[in-house]
Amino acid sequence: MKRHLTPLLALAFLAGLSGAAQAQGGGAPAVGNPQEGERKIAMCAGCHGIPGYRAGFPEQHRVPMISGQSGRYIVASLVAYRKGERKHPTMRAISGSLSDQDMADIAAFYETQGKEQSRPVPDTPSRQPSAQVNQLLQKGACASCHGANFNKPIDGSYPKIAGQHADYLYVALKSYKIENNPNIGRGNAIMGAQVKQFSFDELRAMADYLGSLEGDLKTVAQSRFHNH
Repeated sequence: MKRHLTPLLALAFLAGLSGAAQAQGGGAPAVGNPQEGERKIAMCAGCHGIPGYRAGFPEQHRVPMISGQSGRYIVASLVAYRKGERKHPTMRAISGSLSDQDMADIAAFYETQGKEQSRPVPDTPSRQPSAQVNQLLQKGACASCHGANFNKPIDGSYPKIAGQHADYLYVALKSYKIENNPNIGRGNAIMGAQVKQFSFDELRAMADYLGSLEGDLKTVAQSRFHNH
């Protein structure tokens, strides 16, 4: 049976297909080397390599788990910071210091980090949402992009969100509502259209549920002064 995508999902799918090429200015995407990436993560490990580490901007929240995340998504998010589509000042400064090859190598490292310790994540969530949250997730068509159990995105440039820190998810979702602020906000048109239909309380309810699920994401403890 041939499946037809809605206009919004068709746009999202095409954006995912073109994301890697855009990162390279239209050329072939860089191929990441995890071993090289491990030598380039000093600026990353200081936050993402410390379990429970909290950021204070724009409000207190745990920094996202990125070990086990899709490498293509990590590259896409770094490129978004570099372009100013994501406006977090620290991440913009870090991404601006990285070449396309650096991003690909770092992403390859984090995609594979801790994989040997991982167990398969079932396609069906072990914890079902409340009727209210289920209705919100359906309204947002979240599984249409983020996949089975919100852990198998339909395209690698979309993030795994199952098990991600709920407070981070809430801050990230809220950022798509923010406009005309030079230091806070995200400019993705697809996510902006989805998020703006929800209240803050509804976003928090969805974030709390998604954060409670099993997923591939983790924080692998590393020294802040990790060197090779």
